[in-house]
Amino acid sequence: MSDIWPSELRVSKDRQRLVVTFNDGQSFELSAELLRVLSPSAEVQGHGPGQKVTVPGKRNVAIISMIPTGNYAVRIGFDDMHDTGIYTWIYLRELGERGVELFSAYEDELREKGMNRDTAEKPR
Repeated sequence: MSDIWPSELRVSKDRQRLVVTFNDGQSFELSAELLRVLSPSAEVQGHGPGQKVTVPGKRNVAIISMIPTGNYAVRIGFDDMHDTGIYTWIYLRELGERGVELFSAYEDELREKGMNRDTAEKPR
């Protein structure tokens, strides 16, 4: 088990952000959009190498639920009804530390595929 775990998980009043504070004092504000488009679910990541999809049109997605999963993760539900991603403490930490870089790569993928953050369509 990791030596790092959240001491607080707090969803903003507008449900657009999740603030994660870890037991070492580090705190990160993660957008609902980032969490949704980089969901660790098989629906987004696929079941193996090369199966990851790019999910467009999630700029205004909101967090509607958080369900603890054991003592190692939380399952986050979104208002687009996606709720199968199990976010481990390690993954939340990675999103906090590398979120800007990962989101930039996501935006590059959108451009390459002719998609955008505002228009919902089938992920590809």
